[in-house]
Amino acid sequence: MPADDDPRTRFRLRGGLRSTTVVLALGAALFSLGALGPVPRSGPAAAPAGAPAASAGTPAARGGGPDATVESLRARVRRLPSDAEGWAALGMAYVQQARSTADPATYGRAEAALRRSLDVQPSGNAPAATGMGALEAARHRFGHALTWARRAVEANPYSAPAHGVLADALTQLGRYEESFEAVQRMCDLKPDSAALARASYSWELRGDTGRAVELMTRSLGAAGTPAETAFARTHLSTLALESGRAPTALRHAEAGLAAVPGDAALLEARARARTVLGQTPGAVADFTAALAVAPLPQYLLGLGDLRLSVGDRAGAEAQYDVLRAQETLRRSGGEAADADAILFEADHGDPATAVRMGRTAVRERPFLAVHDALGWALHRAGRDREALEQADSALRLGTASAPFHYHRGLINRALGRPEAAHADLRRALAIDPRFHPVHAPRARTALSRIGSTR
Repeated sequence: MPADDDPRTRFRLRGGLRSTTVVLALGAALFSLGALGPVPRSGPAAAPAGAPAASAGTPAARGGGPDATVESLRARVRRLPSDAEGWAALGMAYVQQARSTADPATYGRAEAALRRSLDVQPSGNAPAATGMGALEAARHRFGHALTWARRAVEANPYSAPAHGVLADALTQLGRYEESFEAVQRMCDLKPDSAALARASYSWELRGDTGRAVELMTRSLGAAGTPAETAFARTHLSTLALESGRAPTALRHAEAGLAAVPGDAALLEARARARTVLGQTPGAVADFTAALAVAPLPQYLLGLGDLRLSVGDRAGAEAQYDVLRAQETLRRSGGEAADADAILFEADHGDPATAVRMGRTAVRERPFLAVHDALGWALHRAGRDREALEQADSALRLGTASAPFHYHRGLINRALGRPEAAHADLRRALAIDPRFHPVHAPRARTALSRIGSTR
């Protein structure tokens, strides 16, 4: 049966959609961050993985940002200490604030607010359960996120945001068919900006970039706030860049920054587009500005790799040293590593340590990107047969990822499989000929060497 006719994977998205609710985020990580009842006059919806949470009546909806939202909601619960929805909304605002500032301490305040909501209303509290699911996902505790999401759906089976959190947790746990069904249910209940963005990501995972772009464009059209617009622009920029369309990626990033100047995710998107276009000083400036807002690992790694690609090894090491310090803190907290941390350790640290990190991470989060990272760590550690199993797992949905194919290409080359290596490396460069400032040139060199010996 063709995919478009398969009821398990078809999204029945009708035309003429409008929304004033929040959008979702992906990438790496696709987490839900909103959806918590009226704040104060209309109910916000879900906003996974870094998307801002807002509703028509909040300061964020008027451009006030996460800090203004927190202050507004704190004033609300001071006036109404028994307002379960207000406490739930405050908890989610704290989660969004933590994503904007990269301050994990804010998650403690988020949990306290959400627990207070559950104390006020222990049963049937779908907004608080949805918020707890989003919080646990933000902490990369996806099993706990799934438990809370199911509790939210049980409390309110007609809550689109609850189904969004459920979809996010299932995706990160590698339960893709179930996650696609949850996204479908969300779209059926409320085909708004958040649902459209999740639908976009589900097709991106399956390698249908055209449909992913179409749905994210519709998510942009349904956006009701500058923050929603900025989020959709960020991911349209990413989709364009990963398809080898750097000028389009740059246009989306700049349009987003016109709506929300100084947004860290958009600054990163523009930095990566400028990197591909050879605008190195501008890219360095954008990465630096993003880091001033939030010192996230992907920004540090992006700036470090860019500096390394232009021969500035000292500048690269300065960024890598900060990453190493962050990794030390992560280990002290007992958290599993994410894919970027595993890849960084494999390339710039000890591959055996990267393998151990990857083994732990893939047990807790068997997501495609984690399988890819573990596969690369195993390759760097000289364990290529095991590496190939992980690389195959990373590509089992047909995801159009240049890094995934690059990694599997070099693993196949190490295993003495030149035809398979040639196919993967060609695929990587066909998807995006400049997918990485360091690894893309290496892919071309490896492809040339394989071609000369075939």
